[in-house]
Amino acid sequence: MHRMAPNRPELVFAGLAGAVGVAAAAASAHGADERMWSAVALVALSHAAAFIGLSLAGRERQWMRYATLAIAIGVALFVGDLTLRALIGERLFPMAAPTGGVVMIAGWLGVAVAALFQR
Repeated sequence: MHRMAPNRPELVFAGLAGAVGVAAAAASAHGADERMWSAVALVALSHAAAFIGLSLAGRERQWMRYATLAIAIGVALFVGDLTLRALIGERLFPMAAPTGGVVMIAGWLGVAVAALFQR
């Protein structure tokens, strides 16, 4: 029986996003800017789980790996911007969170297209 091993980069993304998500949930629960930290936790934790699935799905498909990378970049921009705003009141750069959101959306659309055209 052929056993499919997960892609390591996606698992690294999953681990980092999961750690940030749990930390953000804790910050939200302990009186920090609840709205901001809750958004960070939601995006980070949901994408941590998704990266685990994508680590298996994109094994042999280059376009799936590109889409996953786009999602990871989008998550980093979105979460990074909100985290900096919550911690120090500054943005990563102007429009970083919306840019990250658009990149995540494009990445998820890329996953859908890659899945449609897989062999």
